[in-house]
Amino acid sequence: MASPAFSGIRSPVSPRSGATSPRPKFDSDQLKPYIKKLLSSTLQNVAWADFKERERGRALVKEIGDRIKERMLEIEPRGFKYIVLTQVNENAGQGGRADMACHWEDSDVAVQEVLVTDSLICICIAFAVRTV
Repeated sequence: MASPAFSGIRSPVSPRSGATSPRPKFDSDQLKPYIKKLLSSTLQNVAWADFKERERGRALVKEIGDRIKERMLEIEPRGFKYIVLTQVNENAGQGGRADMACHWEDSDVAVQEVLVTDSLICICIAFAVRTV
């Protein structure tokens, strides 16, 4: 139930969201399996100790981000701005929880994939935000 303080308050309708023809949506179904396979193949023989060497860790994270962005450009080369966030943490048996809320147009998407090994936890989120 909505709080009385916020009842009746709505965000203004953006000029683009009121368009009569639907805008094409980024096809996230083509990206999600690619990210899953990429994380698995790239990090399968990598341990957290490899990330303690700063340059090696940076290179791995950059490679993952660059390859995901390249795949996004193959799927839809125009009309979207692409953002890829990759985070690698040590897996010390800790619990965790992550939530994400996105408030944007229907044509924009976020794809998230998590890889957990005995040594590390990798979280990768890719955003495709319509620009035109």
